[in-house]
Amino acid sequence: MRQFMDNDFVLETATARRLYHDHAAGLPIIDYHCHLDPAMIARDHRFDNLGEAWLAGDHYKWRAMRTDGVDERFITGNASDWEKFEKWAATVPDTMGSPLYHWTHLELRTAFGIDKLLSPATAREIYDECTALLRTPEFSARGLMRRYGVEVVCTTDDPADSLEHHIALREEGFEIRVLPTWRPDRAMAVENPAAYRAYVERLSSVSGVSIVTFADLLEALGRRHDFFAAQGCRLSDHGADRFYADDFTDAEIETIFNKVYGGRSLTPQETSKFKSAVMYHGALMDHAKGWAQQFHYGVIRNNNSRMMARVGVDTGFDSIADGDVARDMARFLDRLDIDDRLAKTIVYNLNPRDNHLVASMIGNFQQGPVAGKIQMGSAWWFLDQRDGIEAQLTALSNLGLLFRFVGMLTDSRSFLSYPRHEYFRRILCNTLGGEVERGLLPASELAHIGRMVENISYRNAKTYFNF
Repeated sequence: MRQFMDNDFVLETATARRLYHDHAAGLPIIDYHCHLDPAMIARDHRFDNLGEAWLAGDHYKWRAMRTDGVDERFITGNASDWEKFEKWAATVPDTMGSPLYHWTHLELRTAFGIDKLLSPATAREIYDECTALLRTPEFSARGLMRRYGVEVVCTTDDPADSLEHHIALREEGFEIRVLPTWRPDRAMAVENPAAYRAYVERLSSVSGVSIVTFADLLEALGRRHDFFAAQGCRLSDHGADRFYADDFTDAEIETIFNKVYGGRSLTPQETSKFKSAVMYHGALMDHAKGWAQQFHYGVIRNNNSRMMARVGVDTGFDSIADGDVARDMARFLDRLDIDDRLAKTIVYNLNPRDNHLVASMIGNFQQGPVAGKIQMGSAWWFLDQRDGIEAQLTALSNLGLLFRFVGMLTDSRSFLSYPRHEYFRRILCNTLGGEVERGLLPASELAHIGRMVENISYRNAKTYFNF
């Protein structure tokens, strides 16, 4: 019987172990999509305790605790960090079978050197030991990034953000590159006219453009796009429920903008046309600068209205959507490609039903000389567990070129989430190693398969994003 989480964790064959230890384990991390707070990096935040470092903002853990019957006071409420951690420790044994069980113990082992299982019996000891370490310089925000061999981090930033912390880090000469990512979701969020007008006014202020027409809005976004590029931005990102690809005219969009800016609600058709226009023009900006554009689609957010009113948005009440996406995705990509203005693109699906849809769609728009120009994104959110990762790898292998895949990311707000890269690399090596052992891949080509592991784990991202 194997020991839980030994050095060969997940690696079920000799070839898998060789691939991981010889080709993946020591590579740096490029975390090209995350939600880390750049201010915490700039000030080199020192965590007061393990509860703060582990539980603040982590809706994965919050969902599990709610399911385990924990009162909200110990999740997002006013309980102390220790009390919240104590409740989390009591939940952890019940997460067996969940990726949370694996992530929790990988983080304890790789960050703090702790091999004990977290439970009510070990909670106080682990909390005190980790807290003592977190209060030292080596375990600050930057210290943890260094500990995990992070080379590049791309945060997620609104067009109106100042990027002051990115600028400060660059001017200081911090050795880990912390770059912004352009996330213009609020420029499309016209469902609430009052909130949208407030956002447009903020964008007007920071861009120096007086926005009274849709053309003005595009000019303001263009100026901020230039500003992001000057600060090293290489990627955009869109968190949309679907792709928007309606036909529209400039006159229609001007009328729609005037209506929502004037405080009137839009019809569903007007909303769809407006979002189609903003998404299209943003994609043109990305192509002009040689950026890669990312699309995370397929989520229904904030489903529990009672809890949203109580604890706010993005607190763990989201789920997978099941809308029709293929035709709009194809129309959106084709509208850009027909004029040869389709940027490098990564598509992340949240519904596993769409794995083969996306894997087949990206093949329609591949074009040299960029290898893997259109990417199927890594298993995302509800799918970034072992089954989800294996399913994504299988779909991409069957319908695309796994060799060109740009690999994993954390998509996290936590400085302790970097072991997700290790988890992915182990699953990747186990998948490829198992195929070698079963005679599905040639053992004589193990050196080439090793290069594939290195490329997917690190080099492809470095090349694709020009880091």
